Amino acid sequence: MSSADVQYLPETPAHDAEIDHINEEAFGPGRFARAAYKIREGGPHERALSFVAVCGDAVIGSVRMTWIAAGEGRALLLGPLAVRPAYKNRGIGRRLVAIAVDAAREAGAGAVVLVGDAPYYGPLGFQKIPQGQMSMPRPVDPNRLLAAELREGTVAALRGTVTHAALTETGSTSTPAAAALSS
Repeated sequence: MSSADVQYLPETPAHDAEIDHINEEAFGPGRFARAAYKIREGGPHERALSFVAVCGDAVIGSVRMTWIAAGEGRALLLGPLAVRPAYKNRGIGRRLVAIAVDAAREAGAGAVVLVGDAPYYGPLGFQKIPQGQMSMPRPVDPNRLLAAELREGTVAALRGTVTHAALTETGSTSTPAAAALSS
């Protein structure tokens, strides 16, 4: 397989079963106990900003984005990011992240947040969020809470406990995207 054999496509509902399998394979049953999973329980991911890597007819990698809120700030939470074991170490995960961050920028998001390893995500534009600025709904190593700022001042506005943005929009006609653009 060469990099030319991999296509990167917007996620569709037809990909859901394969994505679930990839995430189960990558993270096991413990994925349900993670802080980011708890946030994603609050509402749907943003399918328009989520992508898959496909080789032939098979989904071999996936990245999802979910609108989040922390205090007055709004951003996108990147993850889960997973690539099937047979396709790891070929740049597929990095390419999925780059595509998702570019799509977030084009959609007007001010920042993308994730829980991950700085050596992997740092070269992709992610930096550590100042300790104590944000908290996750479950324990997270604060050194793994990273953000890529797409619009100046957005990360500084993310303060307090992170929740799914849909939980803060109740009773409002505004969408998470509109809220992110206004923050």
